[in-house]
This record gives sequence, structure tokens and C-alpha cells, in this order.
Amino acid sequence: MRNLLRLIVPEAMPVSYKERFRSATGALIGILITGVIGHLAVGNSAALPALIAPMGASAVLLFAVPSSPLAQPWSILCGNIVSALVGVTVALLVADPFIAAALAISIAIAAMMALRCLHPPSGAVALTAVLGGSAIHDLGYGFVLWPVAGNSIALLAVAIIFNNLSGRRYPHAMRPQPASHGTKDPAPIQRIGFSSADLDDVLKDFDQVLDIDRDDLETILRRTELRSYRRRATHLDCASIMSRNVVGVAPDDALKTAHALMRNHHFKALPVTNDSAEVVGIVTQTDFLDKASWTSGRPTIGLLQRIRLIFSGRSAPNGTVKDIMTAPVKTVSPKTPIEDAIIILAEQGLHYLPVVDDNNKLAGIISQSDVMVGMLVDKAENTH
Repeated sequence: MRNLLRLIVPEAMPVSYKERFRSATGALIGILITGVIGHLAVGNSAALPALIAPMGASAVLLFAVPSSPLAQPWSILCGNIVSALVGVTVALLVADPFIAAALAISIAIAAMMALRCLHPPSGAVALTAVLGGSAIHDLGYGFVLWPVAGNSIALLAVAIIFNNLSGRRYPHAMRPQPASHGTKDPAPIQRIGFSSADLDDVLKDFDQVLDIDRDDLETILRRTELRSYRRRATHLDCASIMSRNVVGVAPDDALKTAHALMRNHHFKALPVTNDSAEVVGIVTQTDFLDKASWTSGRPTIGLLQRIRLIFSGRSAPNGTVKDIMTAPVKTVSPKTPIEDAIIILAEQGLHYLPVVDDNNKLAGIISQSDVMVGMLVDKAENTH
């Protein structure tokens, strides 16, 4: 009996109660506002429905699984409109409702897959166009504009606003890629375990539509690999490998001062701290190369960087460190295990991590080289 239940009932997903509440609240607000907009648009007209049932299924995707490829704006808009066009056309050409229903669903799926806008609720849209009765049939192709397009646009607008206000990124953006070095070498995170090509080959062999973004799947698998390493490693912390005699700069230090410090000490990065020794950013060689212009061998702020600063809302550039520094900056604590630091460095393509105490004050800095030494020490101790 237990084995039978396992076949029927899926495993519970590790989703918090906060996420469940957010999903349910979003659907409530989305359908309510979409219905109100529909009522205002059509009034008390019996000829035009204010809200159609497939929007309920769309709400499940947009508010419960907004990261799904099936829930993205192109999927809901194109999927619903294309399916409505297919449904109305088939209903006009085929008299038998059951044959028409089967054809409408079949053609709608094929069209959505061809246009990369697969959206499961759109199948219900096609079915509604065929089996919706005389009120729907009398609308003809007007059914595509209202209620299908109108409801879809309204629900999508609510989903964009609600998801972003509640802490989700929607539309679901692809994960940020580490900075490219302009060579054929893969990013650090891709040099261990499987390759991206391996995953693509497996997905090709699997040959099924997965309700997860391909990049999200790769991120999950790579993080699993790194967590596996962390579980097997011994727990040296960042305090045991960090550099403690750190040279830093202030946000208002001149660019030439920061550059001279990096050159004289052969550093590739400098933490940026305020008057309270709190870390507010980091300036690296890459920042000097990408964000500064060079005049007579001295770094200055060029026109392009000035434009960037203006659009970012920062203060007017004056040739100081704050004009090119990376902020906010990722940091770790002295007690952070080095395997956690490895994950941060690898996933985000970083070379340095400032180490801060509980008050966010600078305590040290670790580099990729420091982590390598720590790993070698760890291996040597395990060998003995």
C-alpha cells in the first residue's frame, strides 16, 4: 500500500510556509484584480465574460512556480493567444465538438512548442473556444482579444508587480555569468565535475520537456557538487588562511593613490573601508581596466563611466575610488569554513573575498591562492 501511494503521491517539495503563503496570496490578488478589470471593461454585458476559467490555471504557474519556463511572459501571452486562434478556427471548420476539441488541443500544443511558448493553461483556452457554448462562439475571433488577451495581460501585469515586490525576480532572469576572460577556458565553476556539453547531451537523450529552466538545472547540479565537496572536507576556517595585515583604501582616496598602493605592494585588489573600518566595497585591477581611463599614465574617469554613474544615481564623479569600486561586495567572516569560501569564489567568479567581523569591520582578506594553500594543508593532514 505504501509503495502504491509513492507512485500516486509525489514527494513533498522543500518549500517554506512563507513561500506557500506568498504563492496563495499572489493568486488571490491576481485573480481578484484581473476579475475587477474585466468587470470594468465589459460592464454587465452578458455577451462578454469578464474572466475565463483558464486564468485560474495560469495563476498557479505565475504565482506558485514563477521560475518555470512555462510561466514566463512569452509563454502566457503567446500561448494563450495562439491557442485561442487555433480553437476559434477549428470550431468554425469542424462541426463535431469532440473531434474539434481533440484537434484544437493537438494543434495548439504543436504550435506552442514550435513557437517556444508552451503554457499548459492554454490548452484549456483552446478547449473553451470549442466547447464554450453559443456565447463564446458568437464572439468569433473577438474571443482572442477579449477575454483571452485582456485577461492574460491583466494577470501578467499583476504577476510582474507582485512577484518583484514580494522578493522574487520575475520575469525569471538567467543566472548571472562570471566575467569572461575572453579566452576558451571555461569559468572556474565549470572546470570541475560535468561540463555544460555533458548536460546538454543528457537532456537531448532524455528528450522530454522539463518544467525547469536549463540554466537553473545546471546551477542546482553544480551547487550539489560543491556541497558534496564541503561535506567531505575538514573544516578549516577563513581565519586560518586569511591575510591579516591588509592594506585598504577609503572611498574618497584618489584613483592614483589606490593604483600606486596596488603597484607598490603588488596587490590585485584593495578593500574599501569607511571611517569606521567597515567594508563598503572593493577595488580591483579589473575595475581599473574596465571603469577607468588612462591619461599620461594616470587613471581618470572617462565619459562612459561618467554616464554609468549618472544613470546609477551615484554622486558626481571626482576621480576617487568610489567612482570605480565594486559595491556592494561579497564578504565572509573569520569563522566561515574555507569550503564555503570556495563555493562563493567558484560560483561568482571572484578572486578575492574581504573577511569581516560581526560589526562588518575589516579583519582580513582571502584570495584564490590562499584557498589553494588551505586545501593542500587539508589534504596533507588527512593523509597523515
